[in-house]
Amino acid sequence: MYYLTQSVHRNAQTRGNKIATINGARQHTWKQLKDRVARFAGALKSIGVQEGERVAILALNSDRYLEYYFGVPWAGACVVPLNIRWSPVENAYSLKDAGVEVLVVDDAFAKMVPALRAQGVNLKSVIFIGDGELPEGMLSYEKLLSVHQPTADAFRKGDDLAGIYYTGGTTGFPKGVMLTHSNMWSSAIALVTLVGLNEENRILHAAPMFHLADGAMTQGGMLAGSTHVFIPMFTPAGTIKAIADNKVTHSLLVPVMIQMVINDPSIKDADMSSLEFILYGASPIAEAVLIQAMNTFSKAQFGQGYGQTELAPLATMLAPKYHTTEGPFAGKLKSAGQAIPCVEIKIVDEEAKELPLGKIGEIAVRGPNAMVGYWNKPEETAVSLRNGWIHTGDAGYMDDEGFVFLVDRVKDMIVSGGENVYSAEVENAVNNHPAVDQVVVIGIPSEEWGEQVHAEVILKAGQTATAEDIIAKTKEYIANYKCPRSVTFRTEPFPLSGAGKLLKREVRKVYWEGKDRQIN
Repeated sequence: MYYLTQSVHRNAQTRGNKIATINGARQHTWKQLKDRVARFAGALKSIGVQEGERVAILALNSDRYLEYYFGVPWAGACVVPLNIRWSPVENAYSLKDAGVEVLVVDDAFAKMVPALRAQGVNLKSVIFIGDGELPEGMLSYEKLLSVHQPTADAFRKGDDLAGIYYTGGTTGFPKGVMLTHSNMWSSAIALVTLVGLNEENRILHAAPMFHLADGAMTQGGMLAGSTHVFIPMFTPAGTIKAIADNKVTHSLLVPVMIQMVINDPSIKDADMSSLEFILYGASPIAEAVLIQAMNTFSKAQFGQGYGQTELAPLATMLAPKYHTTEGPFAGKLKSAGQAIPCVEIKIVDEEAKELPLGKIGEIAVRGPNAMVGYWNKPEETAVSLRNGWIHTGDAGYMDDEGFVFLVDRVKDMIVSGGENVYSAEVENAVNNHPAVDQVVVIGIPSEEWGEQVHAEVILKAGQTATAEDIIAKTKEYIANYKCPRSVTFRTEPFPLSGAGKLLKREVRKVYWEGKDRQIN
């Protein structure tokens, strides 16, 4: 049986005095990491955390975030990493939905705790992992570790629930994706194989650690015994500096991050020679940006990962050898790659029947990484998980070598800057403005974000509002990155089918004319 804490035991045994984590000036060896993880687990048990309970975290990247990822299952509990970009309303929904009573926060998010409680979240304990002054009413992480002895590993494993990861929802409410130890281990071991991770590598955590893309790198790096380097959050200059200062060999970046890094002035004088591998994903990348990045990091290999939270998160990988514009492996740069080890992929029609090669349909994935389901949402689970197959909501086709090409989305979803935005969530928020009669939210092309959230609004008769009014109202309910970046007011009705169904594709069409695919 696979258990995620196995890597902590193994690395402490085989690499005990080697550096496991680097967080600025703070470093810990593998033996120290194991000791801290076991002490944190003991502390969780002392405050009443029981087998299978959920412990959430709302924090920026740090070595303590990694300790949380392993200390919680060590205590027999389940992780719930919260989205640092979500509003208190969104995160409060997730906390209440998962029944979380213990929350871990840092300096950046301690101030959100009162707002979460005001939303009705029942928090019995809040643990502070920051470096600043201990907020009133919270428990000090470092003090907990100092006063509690290491406890024995609970050895959660296999089909035991490892984490609940909240994503946006088609109904306007977040969905908690339930992932087991086996789910997460299978993606991690595939990543180790495909990326070639080993104990000499240094992995930079620049992408947010609540996101499963970085989560896969975390688990893969732990399995390989690699050293983990942390910066609190992504900035182009900060990422470049961290790579140079710490001799980073591997990093995961979403396409918009790659574009910002290669365009940052500090890249010209920085020593990037240590960088061996850049894994990118979470949204499609423009071919021109990818070619520029390959020229900038000429010594590094590139790999693209495609998947989603429901797949823990990997489905396909475009291997480094296909990142070329000439030779026998050229012509695959626009693809999302081939199925990772242990995974099957097929393209299906609306009745879930497999389509011939080259035909466009929905991408379906089956493997040991497929989620158990959505927490407390059996109906939505039944839509996404059918006969062991995850129906991704992405439209694409497959060529005769098994390469998957994305062309559109079946689900009403926008990917902006690597983050998923469900139109229904935004439409619900926009509708809170008293002047709004009808709204349709779509994704439109953006050079900076890949896609940007755009709202088409019909106002109530006799009412007025500006784009700024609409956006400001929306920010009261959802995270800033989900809010419309642009608003168009229209007087003509939205297009409807003969059955009276909204034809959102017709609304989108005018913005995507001349594009070879309806995603960016």
